[in-house]
Amino acid sequence: MALFGALFLALLAGAHAEFPGCKIRVTSKALELVKQEGLRFLEQELETITIPDLRGKEGHFYYNISEKVYDFLSTFITSGMRFLLNQQICPVLYHTGTVLLNALLDTVPVRSSVDELVGIDYSLMKDPVASTSNLDMDFRGAFFPLTERNWSLPNRAVEPQLQEEERMVYVAFSEFFFDSAMESYFRAGALQLSLVGDKVPHDLDILLRATYFGSIVLLSPAVIDSPLKLELRVLAPPRCTIKPSGTTVSVTASVTIALVPPDKPEVQLSSMTMDARLSAKMALRGKALRTQLDLRRFRIYSNHSALESLALIPLQAPLKTMLQIGVMPMLNERTWRGVQIPLPEGINFVREVVTNHAGFLTIGADLHFAKGLREVIEKNRPADIGASTAPPPSTAAV
Repeated sequence: MALFGALFLALLAGAHAEFPGCKIRVTSKALELVKQEGLRFLEQELETITIPDLRGKEGHFYYNISEKVYDFLSTFITSGMRFLLNQQICPVLYHTGTVLLNALLDTVPVRSSVDELVGIDYSLMKDPVASTSNLDMDFRGAFFPLTERNWSLPNRAVEPQLQEEERMVYVAFSEFFFDSAMESYFRAGALQLSLVGDKVPHDLDILLRATYFGSIVLLSPAVIDSPLKLELRVLAPPRCTIKPSGTTVSVTASVTIALVPPDKPEVQLSSMTMDARLSAKMALRGKALRTQLDLRRFRIYSNHSALESLALIPLQAPLKTMLQIGVMPMLNERTWRGVQIPLPEGINFVREVVTNHAGFLTIGADLHFAKGLREVIEKNRPADIGASTAPPPSTAAV
């Protein structure tokens, strides 16, 4: 009975375990690049270390060395010299490297703002898993409205998988990653658009007035020539679907057409529902995930009757054109700005390849140091490092 209870609790815990929305794999190729950059940094750091004149005696051997580190290292190293080396150089390097490496890691974003409306949570869900060839990290990968920082969308998407090792870095995103972004913007009230007067395309304005002429002509003369208003409001959070064939976003919105007379209540002419399907192409530029959206499918129908839906057919093409010309560029201006991937400052992605799977996508890329390691560390160096003293001497070997 106890065994059954333990098994039940384990299954229950597994059922509630949350999958990561984002995974990152760092391969041995990337680690080798970072190693080479680190060695270059250490060489530069050695050049800045000042060692006092070394004088002494070891047996019958007398030495007097002044500011010649490399000559000193190339000399016959006796036990006494090794002791002096450990006393003078190793503690300085250890202290400097530890403090400055922490400053570098502090540049990795964990929970930060994306814009004035939403933020993103890249907190690690568990300790990184290291193997002989890879370092795998699971991140929460969840967006949230800045006005509701404790809000969290339940993750019911499949767990993204990483199998490849050819590139330096692989990043995987599940449908949850994108769904949480769209729901956050929906909750923030950003998924709505209102066009009034001159903002409505001229050809569409004429077509809409002709379509609803029967309703307009019955209105007061003071209202007939009032500016036209076209309002789009997303009714529910859009949803992302990732398949090997591509990525799509499904959107359902209300479309309201009204006249807006000055200093008077607006007069609604029609209200309809719009279903749209957008294709989405992802790319990594620098270290930002960017998205390009394209309107693929579009239909409108009446909320009242099938007969009114038939009457809306002439509006289908003009409204779709208006969305493609007037709305999609605004969406893409925002989505192409992208969202940052959790990488230290100064490291960018290059030569990326996007692969779609069932429920998630992966992006493989190589790394490029846009800035030298020293430049990144110096920028984030705490103010008191330069004035800090070295740690107590150590006899541990380098």
